[in-house]
Amino acid sequence: MANWDWVSPKLPDRTASVLRHILEARAREMADREFVRFEDGASWTYAQTLEKARQAASALAALGVVAGDVVLALLPNGPDFLKTWFGVNFLGAALAAPNTAMRGALLQHLITLSDARVAVVDAAFLDRLIDLDMGSVRTLVVSGPTTVRPAKVDLVDLASCFDTADPARAPEVVVEPWQTQFILFTSGTTGPSKGAIVTYVQMHDMIMTSFGGRLGKDDNYLLNMPLFHVSGTRSAMGMMMLGGRISLIAQFRTETFWNTVREHGTTACVLLGAAASFLENQPQRPDDADNPMRLVAMVPLVKDPVAWSRRFGVNVTTSYGMSELSIPIISPVNPSNPESCGRLRPGYVARIADAHDEAVPEGEIGELLLRAERPWTISPGYWRMPEATAQAWRNGWFHTGDLFRRNADGDYFFLDRKKDAIRRRGENISSFEVEVELLSHPLVNEAAAVAVASPHGEDDILVVLALTHGASLAPADLFTYLRPRMAHFMLPRYFRFMASLPKTPSMRVKKDLLRSEGITPDTWDREAAGIVVKRER
Repeated sequence: MANWDWVSPKLPDRTASVLRHILEARAREMADREFVRFEDGASWTYAQTLEKARQAASALAALGVVAGDVVLALLPNGPDFLKTWFGVNFLGAALAAPNTAMRGALLQHLITLSDARVAVVDAAFLDRLIDLDMGSVRTLVVSGPTTVRPAKVDLVDLASCFDTADPARAPEVVVEPWQTQFILFTSGTTGPSKGAIVTYVQMHDMIMTSFGGRLGKDDNYLLNMPLFHVSGTRSAMGMMMLGGRISLIAQFRTETFWNTVREHGTTACVLLGAAASFLENQPQRPDDADNPMRLVAMVPLVKDPVAWSRRFGVNVTTSYGMSELSIPIISPVNPSNPESCGRLRPGYVARIADAHDEAVPEGEIGELLLRAERPWTISPGYWRMPEATAQAWRNGWFHTGDLFRRNADGDYFFLDRKKDAIRRRGENISSFEVEVELLSHPLVNEAAAVAVASPHGEDDILVVLALTHGASLAPADLFTYLRPRMAHFMLPRYFRFMASLPKTPSMRVKKDLLRSEGITPDTWDREAAGIVVKRER
């Protein structure tokens, strides 16, 4: 059975998709089974998790939170995040959790956008709120001691509020699968962040598409992604659905990753962005494959996932998704084509389209548009942003903003974000593919490829790089490394080195900033250095 066969064409019922009803069932069935273990060694059973969720729900209800509300949470990974999340969902309300790196105008935007009346905040972040307009927020539930007091809001201590509440006083609320579970904020690299409305059905489908048939009640998922990220919430919710366990840690750490896996008995995890490459670049050890991990979801795949899998003794899979979707494209375990992110799963209809939403011929590049065959599978829109919703869902299709091509076998290939594509000498170039080759060099830690104006019209390619700690690399030597690995029209002209690349709070590289800065005085120009690339025929 393929993993996607675990997603029924019918809407899941509430006992299979809604957090409140799932947790109540798990606490009845396996009360003493461990659900979560924290980094300090503390743990909760399913019965204890249910009690903490009911306590938080009781406390939040006393503060006026009701079904349909949104509660803002600015919290790091840990027990207080889980208490808040589960308590909010128990009431039929939705959780909106900004990236904890947010501050200033970015954080102000999300506070205003959420329209929340109650916010739960770690004391370490309170000073960021002093100069902000708290919008609709009237009550701040604060985790930890503080002397900071933002104006015009009531402060409530989380421990005395949540941990002393009577779980029996939690309102009895029936929550339906089509209701909103989360408002997940996008990164906002080219405009204000948006809040994607995520239903329980959508979250259920994300989980069953990625976990169904691959993981079960005997698995322990290493949750090393922040819980404000869809990969974090999906992992925690997924293991609850399956009756499994999670190990919740603060963040991914390259140097201690495998030790953590062994210590916690981890069997599965997700590695996003450069995490898998960081592990690959660590010195090889004879015990690399001596670990309990058996499945890694890797997005994107490293250059040679087969070698990565063999070295660490782990099966690998990949997929394509975003906060607005429920994983429409997924690969088999240990995919044979590492350049593909998989095939379209049943329940979705896809079109690769031009600028006018017309389908392009097979094999050509266009924007990926998607429809779902079942209600609530795709996000119904952006919270409090009707214009952005209409633009993204125009003509009856969800517009991903990502450029793809599809081959005759049905394999989908991600090329680039639409806004990041480069046009040079009549060729369309994927910045993503350029970056993959740059990152294959052992001394390159971060890479971004952007378009800059060419004196000959169209674009030239500028690459901005950060090297591994303490490394040095001459741009001419890096170009020599790239030359046999890339088509002539993909070879960068300009090279710029930085200590680290500028990023948004969600750790996406600020390519718009790099494009606007353009050719800086410290940029190396290979043509000025006498290196000319001739067209290959």
